[in-house]
Amino acid sequence: MGVADSWQQEQVSLAYVAALATRGGYTLGKWEVDKDGVDLSVKRSDGLTFELQMKCTYSPTMVAQGTAYSYDLDIPTYDKLRASTRTSVGFLGLVVVPRDLEEWMVHDERELTMRCSGYWVKLQDAPPVDNTSTKAIHLPMSQRIDLPGFEEMFSHALHRLMYGARAVTAA
Repeated sequence: MGVADSWQQEQVSLAYVAALATRGGYTLGKWEVDKDGVDLSVKRSDGLTFELQMKCTYSPTMVAQGTAYSYDLDIPTYDKLRASTRTSVGFLGLVVVPRDLEEWMVHDERELTMRCSGYWVKLQDAPPVDNTSTKAIHLPMSQRIDLPGFEEMFSHALHRLMYGARAVTAA
């Protein structure tokens, strides 16, 4: 049984999004340096874009009577993703993988199958917190990182573009 290092968790979360973006026909931009709390930008052919900070875990905490995962996000990243001055909507993505690294993927002569699932939550315009270390973020299991989930994220981006940050905050 192999336990993954953090870099392997990061890479599988990015590969998960890349595979879906490819399937959906979206353009993916990967940031070399993660100083702005963003790993990836996802762009649709009409120019609409949203941004993701990706995380990965093999030991998720369940909350909300088993309907959501909780992830402790560091406050600097939380503040960057929630900032009202962002021009692209900021989301947190969480990919859940099996504990054993050997179970993450099945690869044979016919296929490569990833054994993981992803979830997202919009942090754009979220309220500030008094805590200085981490904020528990709840990611509903109904908000999957999949093609319909991408379209929901694009919908948030369009709403922000059309109505501005103030309307989004008031909504």
